[in-house]
Amino acid sequence: MVVALAFVVSLGYWCYYHFDHFHFHVTRAYAHIGHTEAQHLIGQRYLHGRGVEKDHSEAMKWFRKAADQGHPHSSYNLAVGHLQGLTEDLQPGEAQKLIEHAARQGVPEASDMMDSSCVWGDCEQ
Repeated sequence: MVVALAFVVSLGYWCYYHFDHFHFHVTRAYAHIGHTEAQHLIGQRYLHGRGVEKDHSEAMKWFRKAADQGHPHSSYNLAVGHLQGLTEDLQPGEAQKLIEHAARQGVPEASDMMDSSCVWGDCEQ
């Protein structure tokens, strides 16, 4: 009983005073079981270095997992990461397909890119 109470108090302390760290680990647990929004959030954290050290290759890995399941923002981020040289694991023409998917799903940045850069073939690196 005392051990359980100490655990609950410790967990409460950790959640309250280290919320970003707690949130990252809970989100990462969901990402590992295949939740696409969690995978996207973990990718964002690694990309921008919020609560973790910046790691672009790790970010692209998580964006790839979510994009493979159809997540539109992750599809866009993976394509843009490829165009910026952050990842090289896309097949020729895959970046444009990812951007088109994101645009069809309502991602405004992807629509803008389709109307500007992709018209001139700049999405085919």
